Formats: sequence, C-alpha cells, structure tokens
Amino acid sequence: MGRGLFVTLEGIDGAGKSTQARRLAGWLRGLGHRVEETREPGGSPGAEEIRRLLVEGPPGRWSAMTEILLFTAARRDHVERRIRPALEQGAIVICDRFADSTRVYQSARGAPMAVVDALHALAIGLEPDLTLILDADPAEALARGLARGGGEDRFEGLGPGFQERLRAGFLALARERRRCVVIPAGDADGVAARIRAEVARLLP
Repeated sequence: MGRGLFVTLEGIDGAGKSTQARRLAGWLRGLGHRVEETREPGGSPGAEEIRRLLVEGPPGRWSAMTEILLFTAARRDHVERRIRPALEQGAIVICDRFADSTRVYQSARGAPMAVVDALHALAIGLEPDLTLILDADPAEALARGLARGGGEDRFEGLGPGFQERLRAGFLALARERRRCVVIPAGDADGVAARIRAEVARLLP
C-alpha cells in the first residue's frame, strides 16, 4: 500500500485550527478516504503526558530551549506510534499543529529556528505534504483562546505582543516553505471551502 497524505494546520492560538481540522476530516471521510485525526503536542499516550507539561502552568515554567526538547520528545513518540503507521497504511493524516509550531513559537521566545530544524532532522525526519496556515487577527484570536478556558493557556498567558510575533513568524515561514498555504481566517464555511480546494489538489 502506498504512502498516504500528511496535512497539518497551523496558526496562532484561537485561529480556528481544531474546528477546521474536524471539518476537513469529515469531508474526506465522506469521499471515502481513510482519515486519521490527531494533534500536537500529544496524539499518542506518551506525547499526551508531555503535553500537560507544556501547555499547563505559568508562562515562565520552561525556557525556550527546554520547550524545544520536550516538544521534540513528544513528537518522536507521536510519529513513531501513530503518524508513520497511518501513512504507511495509506491514510490521510490531519494534524492540528506539528513541527512548524515549534519552529515559530520557540523562535518567538528567543531560540534559534536552526536548533529546531537540526533536532527535527535528527529525531523526526518527516515533513507534511501540505501545511495550511490560518491567519487570524492576534487580538481576536487571543480573546477566543482565553475564552476556551480549561487550563491549557500557558502560551496565551505570554500576552498580545507574543501573539503578534507568532503571526509574523508563521507568515515568514509560509514565504520560505513551498508546502505552506496561508488562508485568511474569517467565515468558517469560506475557510473550509478554501481548505478543501487546497487538499483536493493532492488527492489521488
């Protein structure tokens, strides 16, 4: 069986990635495709344990370099146990965040992106076929993210200036990496239609 398709959704907190990932998965299943939905940090039992260390607690809990190591450890387990097996079985894997989030978030906190790239090449060695970056207004997205509650707001706690740096980082990444497509956030139906059009180009 041939390799499947790996699609990731990226963007700042509150941009609507999780909602759009679910909608995309539902559309693809309706077309008869096997779909694996997952998320980062997390996605496998071991990675979910590390997720709690990363997204809960005070904003200054970890340094940017420590976060890179924790994210990479979680991602290694996730890829080994869930993403690669699904791709090898021909599934379409839809992941809410992947390595690009680590590149942008930890760079915005002062760590060199080259460190993330080097660790990723050494320990992960997998990039998406398509990355959809949802581009949202940082102030509006931050308000939505904080309104969700639930205790997973460590990065939102870094404030609006951090969200502005994240947005700039994602847009810069999109200019550098051809697999990235920027989709302006807005009407959920319109965003979903644009996402479907981008994914349809890669379907067999």
